[in-house]
Amino acid sequence: MQKYEELLVSLRKVTRAIGIYSKKLSKESGLTSPQLIVLKEIDQHDGCMVKDIAHSINLSSATVTSILDRLEARNYVIRERSVTDKRRVGLYLTEQGKTVVKDAPRPLQTHFIDRFEKLEEWEQTQLVSTMQRIAYMMDAENLDAAPMLEVGVLQEVAPTE
Repeated sequence: MQKYEELLVSLRKVTRAIGIYSKKLSKESGLTSPQLIVLKEIDQHDGCMVKDIAHSINLSSATVTSILDRLEARNYVIRERSVTDKRRVGLYLTEQGKTVVKDAPRPLQTHFIDRFEKLEEWEQTQLVSTMQRIAYMMDAENLDAAPMLEVGVLQEVAPTE
């Protein structure tokens, strides 16, 4: 097996592991990983705006707005327009949303986070750098991506010339 094939097998294993955990998370909490991440951001930054969350978790404002629509429909989040600046719409958790965040599992395998945090600082930096390089090599460095993956159906896109 070529080295690049070994790398791709490892990447597929990581993607599968994230997908399996994402399904488990959804089954246990009723939330997708991106929904949980958005809820946690609002919990940490009460009154924040969509653009703040989008910037913080590396998703587009449109994607965050779509997630918020679903969370608001489930009565986890409310949007309040500022009385001093009508352009500003703050995001707040409802009591139900606070309970969900408090009871929700971590959005990634706890054992992964624990193992990663036990690595030396230089090892953590090296792993992050390597993964960023891989994203670059796959022309994926500018893709919309939250800190946690939600694995779904992929569509093949014809290469542009």
